[in-house]
Amino acid sequence: MIRLHHVPGSRSFRVLWLLEELGEEFEIRIWSLTDGSLRSPEFRALSPAGRVPALEVDGRVIFESGAIAEYLTETRGRLAPGRGAADRADFLEWVHFAETQANILQNLNIQHIFLRPQSARSPVLMKLDTKRLDVTMRALEAHLADCEWLLGDFSAADCMLGFNIEAVFRFVRREAYPVAAAYCARAEARPAYRRAVLKGGRSTIYTQDFYELPDA
Repeated sequence: MIRLHHVPGSRSFRVLWLLEELGEEFEIRIWSLTDGSLRSPEFRALSPAGRVPALEVDGRVIFESGAIAEYLTETRGRLAPGRGAADRADFLEWVHFAETQANILQNLNIQHIFLRPQSARSPVLMKLDTKRLDVTMRALEAHLADCEWLLGDFSAADCMLGFNIEAVFRFVRREAYPVAAAYCARAEARPAYRRAVLKGGRSTIYTQDFYELPDA
């Protein structure tokens, strides 16, 4: 049995979605960001950094969503170009680009939502990371102008990066990126995505549709 350790709305959704796309049978164990359980010895034995996802699969535990995506596609032989394929490097670039973007989102989540009191937040860092997020979105907008999915056909790279986009639009304006917005809508319309949402739950992090930058 495959077991996914998951927090609703977190990067572990990428793996949940990918498992659904692959048609794997699995179970989910839900953890919380706020109750301290991710810092427990039990969870640290699964993921040393105390972060989801962690995936129990094939007699071992794998952590880090990019590593899991690469492992699952290699061992299942689907949703990624094989080693030596002409577009293998493209696949790997987008898998890791997704994590670059997600780290910027994490910084913005911390600044806009989690830091208390509000006086601890840095308008300078918030503006800097919003500009960095815009850079990633301009690159994505340009790339998707010529293709429906990142590699042309849907792949695990779309699970990695497609997960980010709904959160991105909490911090940059959706109307500025119509191509990426259409890509996000296509991703969310996929049956596997919808099954993953039903099984894993939606994010409870965001309480606003859009987070404005504060005055400096």
